[in-house]
Amino acid sequence: MFDLKTVNDVFAKVSSRGEKVAMLWQDLSVKDGGEAWKPITSAEVYGRVRALADVLRGWGVGKGDRVVLLSENRWEWIVTDFATLAIGAVDVPLYATLTPEQIGYMLRDSEAKVIFVSSKEQYEKIAAAGELPALAHVVVMDDGEFAGAEKFSDLMKDAGAKQGVDAAFDTLARSAAGEDLATLIYTSGTTGEPKGVMLTHWNLASNVNVSTHPMGFTDRDSCISFLPLSHVTARHTDYAFMCSGVRIAYLTKFDLLPSAMKVVHPTIFLGVPRVYEKIRQGVEGKSAHSPVKKGILKWALGVGKTHREETLKGKAASGLMWGTAHKLVYSKIREAFGGCVHTWISGGAPLGMDTAGWFADAGIRIMEGYGLTETSPVIAVNYPSAHSIGTVGQPLKNVECRFASDGELEVRGPSVFKGYWKKEKETAEAFSEDGWFKTGDIGKIDEGGFLSITDRKKELLKTSGGKLIAPQPIENKLKANTVISNAALVGDKHKFACVLISPNFAALEGWAKGQGVTTTDRAALVKDPKVVAMYQGIVDQVNATVAHFETMKRMAVVGDEWSVEAGELTPSMKMKRRVIEKKYEREIGEFYRDEGSAKAE
Repeated sequence: MFDLKTVNDVFAKVSSRGEKVAMLWQDLSVKDGGEAWKPITSAEVYGRVRALADVLRGWGVGKGDRVVLLSENRWEWIVTDFATLAIGAVDVPLYATLTPEQIGYMLRDSEAKVIFVSSKEQYEKIAAAGELPALAHVVVMDDGEFAGAEKFSDLMKDAGAKQGVDAAFDTLARSAAGEDLATLIYTSGTTGEPKGVMLTHWNLASNVNVSTHPMGFTDRDSCISFLPLSHVTARHTDYAFMCSGVRIAYLTKFDLLPSAMKVVHPTIFLGVPRVYEKIRQGVEGKSAHSPVKKGILKWALGVGKTHREETLKGKAASGLMWGTAHKLVYSKIREAFGGCVHTWISGGAPLGMDTAGWFADAGIRIMEGYGLTETSPVIAVNYPSAHSIGTVGQPLKNVECRFASDGELEVRGPSVFKGYWKKEKETAEAFSEDGWFKTGDIGKIDEGGFLSITDRKKELLKTSGGKLIAPQPIENKLKANTVISNAALVGDKHKFACVLISPNFAALEGWAKGQGVTTTDRAALVKDPKVVAMYQGIVDQVNATVAHFETMKRMAVVGDEWSVEAGELTPSMKMKRRVIEKKYEREIGEFYRDEGSAKAE
């Protein structure tokens, strides 16, 4: 366990290790992958944070003032975060995928004085964001000339001279109190207007103190930080890694992850479920067009399934068949993660039993956790010493859990947020009358103390016959197929459920080519009879595994692969159901065109 009182204590730990390498950053101008990764020592982190803190104070930024971060993951993000918090200010991290309109809303709502942006692309969003009366300074991390903006590199000119300990600066950083507001995180929101979640120093610190200690991370470990730091899960784990001395490599572009893993060779891998699903689909996709490779993969996973319990208990399997399967298949899957990972963690959304089981059968035990932005974030997590597949682990020792009469999980503890920024009504609605935070998730705790989340309360479908359908488990079964990128069940207030399917077009186009379907037009491709029949077959297979009232009576394959950029997914890869239902009103209407005469059974 750590003994943090504030996030500034994390900075104190990171910056106290002298010449030890704390971070790596990728110089994209260097072609060679190995040489592109540059080290930053703990002493350099201290000097850069101190230099930037002095600049911010010179601009009149002080306690409680808001500083916005609009950037992909990079060392400048962390330095800005620590510098802001060191002087008592509040940072407001925004997703780099947001639109100018969304950014403008959050800048005005937070009344931010300063914004740090990563690139020309993000700088141009600020210019298009509308009137920003409180904003006094714009800083760009990339080099270049930007009218009315400061260069981050210019703010670092004194960083080298400020690597030594400065008593006055350290005293200022230590003066932060646990109840002080540390960050304002706008929920990406699957529904409604974004809300600014107010997290204090103690909210964040109390969660870091207990969440990862049982994992046993040390200064011999390394990881790649690629999940957006604007998401509380990535930020939380980076803080925890820093406290354990883990070396962190900051990746600015997600599509560089495969090559980065081959160079960095991380020992810890943290990903949202969609990343694991993509890796699985990649493995299955490579064998899809070769009967021999497909047969070997199926055989190896079958061998692995017989050893699943050993894997889930953290024991090394053995035997001739296991050794052969490992050499032919399991080792190749591990190589996709860089070959050195010993701890796999999943969070941000439900992993799903199909995906968790597939990896377990490949000898990989994934530590799934659960939490919300409002809980800083971890509520529960699986550990090597306490692991149960299909659950999100046991609740943290400082988080209390209970269930409302309708099954909704309610929690309380030091990591539960202060409230929503400028939204007293929404804050009051988020808590029970006796002060427990209402998570909005339906769940249960088993006899072993392991928590399972079955669905979102607001996303449960209630048929006109009164049956409740939890869509996520069914959608996860569909997404286990290589040719499906995403799936959305619909049917609330209707006689029966139906499904919209968003293809994994890379896999679909490969399959279609093998079937003699050559069109490159996606809209035409998803309407091809062979394609429709193939997807209907997948739906039929899943229907055979669910209760009769849960079966999907009709389906539509859409011509879009849903994405964050197009607005169908949140930055943590959760579906925005309202957006999807609005976008495909016509298709959904077609499902129920004859509902009056159609049978529910």
